[in-house]
Amino acid sequence: MRPRTRSDRRIAALTALVALTGLATALTACAPEKSSTDSGGEPAATSPGASASGTGATCAKDSLDLHTAGTLTIATDQPAYEPWFADDDPSSGKGFESAVAYAVAKKLGFSAAEVTWTRVRFNNAIQPGPKDFDFDINEFTITDERRKAVDFSSSYYDATQAVVALKSSKIANATSVADLEDAQLGAQVNTTSYNVITDVVRPTKQPRVYPNNDNARQSLANGAIDGLVVDLPTAFYMTGAQLENATIVGQIEQRSGTPEQFGLVLDKGSPVTGCVTQAVDALRADGTLDKLADTWLADVADAPVLR
Repeated sequence: MRPRTRSDRRIAALTALVALTGLATALTACAPEKSSTDSGGEPAATSPGASASGTGATCAKDSLDLHTAGTLTIATDQPAYEPWFADDDPSSGKGFESAVAYAVAKKLGFSAAEVTWTRVRFNNAIQPGPKDFDFDINEFTITDERRKAVDFSSSYYDATQAVVALKSSKIANATSVADLEDAQLGAQVNTTSYNVITDVVRPTKQPRVYPNNDNARQSLANGAIDGLVVDLPTAFYMTGAQLENATIVGQIEQRSGTPEQFGLVLDKGSPVTGCVTQAVDALRADGTLDKLADTWLADVADAPVLR
């Protein structure tokens, strides 16, 4: 056997170093992750520069993997309705969801000038496939079925569904869900409003579906349906500004322990889901979401409950 040269010794040393590095990496991967919850069991609010819980990715603005580098692309439907948006202009910052979107952007480190809006139909946003936005805000109720196709942030609003009718309608004075049994009801397609009709009200007549609330509202105004089911804030706006001689019959009683919750929609497996959720959690923790709801949705607590 020939004597070991300096080169041989260097190769042996490098081989040993590589082996040790691999061992260290393996040990790190096996180490338990530090909990991201506080002593009460709730997710701890962290700053936008911290790591997103469960992702291992930093939420610093410059490190976010965005649809368009340097720009936060936010989507919503068209038209965008009051009180969620003002005058169908999501970029105004007026209306609850517009204000929430800009608050999330700010938590992520973006100025208003660095936000770009795009329009995506409600039904298209929750279908499988790549998205042309970073997140979409459009009263999307978080459901397990939808989670199969898209990601959701944590909830930014707990919602209730309500029934709107003309004052001349046979259900205008209904006081219970049972009073709606023989009604011809309608709702926007693929919404939890429609699900409330089929799963909770269960009327004898097949409910009618519409591509958007504008079409549904017109159908109600023309007398084609007895009542329209929408979320409660939209019901207040419809009866206050869009429909003559209309009334909120009542809000549908929550039948389970978990309220209906609205979340931001993101692409399935989006690299920014954790960071967006972290921003929403921080806005809830510091009281911003409650303040925005008080500003834009102040009337929604005042409606009878249909049990």
